[in-house]
Amino acid sequence: MIYLQLFLSFLYIGVFTIGGGYASLPLINQQIVIDNGWLTASEFTDLITISQITPGPIAINAATFVGTKVAGLPGALCATLGFMVPPFIIVTIFFFIYKKYSKVSVMQGIMSGLRPAVVALIAAAGLDILVTAFWGDGIAITLANLDLLSVVLTAAALAALKKFKVDQIIVIFGCGIVYALAEFVQRLV
Repeated sequence: MIYLQLFLSFLYIGVFTIGGGYASLPLINQQIVIDNGWLTASEFTDLITISQITPGPIAINAATFVGTKVAGLPGALCATLGFMVPPFIIVTIFFFIYKKYSKVSVMQGIMSGLRPAVVALIAAAGLDILVTAFWGDGIAITLANLDLLSVVLTAAALAALKKFKVDQIIVIFGCGIVYALAEFVQRLV
């Protein structure tokens, strides 16, 4: 039964994900954290981090990770297949429609209209991740509960990525090492 549940949950995500991997994050969060409780909000943030440092699209990595955690290798296969089938069919259909009608003004209007919705989906997912990273899972959002090290590392990572063009992998591992060292030092004190 869990295999079918994994397949159907990621099939739902695959059908209704418009705009790529980051746009799927709110749906993935809804299915795996809120509806099914397979991960906590904190684990979901970790999932996004893991999905970023492993090769492949974020949603496929998420499906594989969740499937493995919930039901081992068969669960990973069910979740991943569930996610992959709808986009394959949808993209194939859209390819033929777009190829035939790409010059029609209505089609251009539809494509332009989808962009703001995709940006909103990505921003909503980013805001959820930011709250979890800065305040933790289920912690009240107050200045007293703010994780200052996370704020500083986020600012430093943004500067490293945008201003100094440091490689993403170096930034991810660097932030991980700095946070781990800070946790280690804090436990010693």
